Amino acid sequence: MAALRTAVPVLALLGLCLGPAAAATPLVIWHGMGDSCCNPVSMGYIQKLVEKRIPGIYVLSLKIGSTLIQDMENSFFMNANAQVREVCSQLATDPHLRGGYNAMGFSQGGQFLRAVAQRCPAPPMLNLISIGGQHQGRVYGFPRCPGESSHLCDWIRKTLDLGAYTKAVQEHLVQAEYWHDPLKEEDYRKNSIFLADINQERGINETYKKNLMALKKFVMVKFLNDTMVDPPISEWFGFYKSGQAKETIPLQETLLYKEDRLGLQEMDRAGKLVFLGVKGDHLHFSEEWFDSTILPFLQ
Repeated sequence: MAALRTAVPVLALLGLCLGPAAAATPLVIWHGMGDSCCNPVSMGYIQKLVEKRIPGIYVLSLKIGSTLIQDMENSFFMNANAQVREVCSQLATDPHLRGGYNAMGFSQGGQFLRAVAQRCPAPPMLNLISIGGQHQGRVYGFPRCPGESSHLCDWIRKTLDLGAYTKAVQEHLVQAEYWHDPLKEEDYRKNSIFLADINQERGINETYKKNLMALKKFVMVKFLNDTMVDPPISEWFGFYKSGQAKETIPLQETLLYKEDRLGLQEMDRAGKLVFLGVKGDHLHFSEEWFDSTILPFLQ
């Protein structure tokens, strides 16, 4: 009893010294093409899942526009650079994010959040998780769209085939801005207004490199049975070998990596790059996989 009576005030004192438990790192989510911030079967589901697994976490699921319909439409028709500027403004004015945040992008949201990391270092992005993001772009196998957006995909596919690198299409069609045709590399480098810029295809922006290298972890998830992204290795920052559209090469064999234009080689050597594979088609994964594989990067 004497030992117990002595221990009680010591424990109380320790409690006073330790204070409350540290708050969970906030999370920012960016949805993919044809989706919205709060769709209950996609981003809304993910947000609730994270909030359930990490009590007290602040989750911001990005909405581009004043309504959910605008948010969905903007994923097709609002210039990607303008979207990134809008998101940078949202993050800079959110008091919950001042101390830093983790970011998780789905499909095109993955490369858009990488642009945020490179262009907008305040507040600081700590970890970037790209789930099916196409960091070297995509070509040919344009994805199916969810639900009522399917007719838009048919029209967009035809438009891209006709003139992905024309000024009018580049300025007004989001998917053209990360369209990467390995048979038209010069057109891509000269005319891509988004992907060629963030991938340092026209010169080295040292600020982009410095900001990306500040990440603690850059996690890239590739869907091993992906039928919607061509080539799927773009989800791991690989792409077709230049000048043809059959043989692919991993990130480590690209000039982007060998010349270390984005700092990815140095990040790789420091253990900051994480390459994850999951069985299934594009954005198809189980709750169990998400819990065991993705949640540890958020805690």
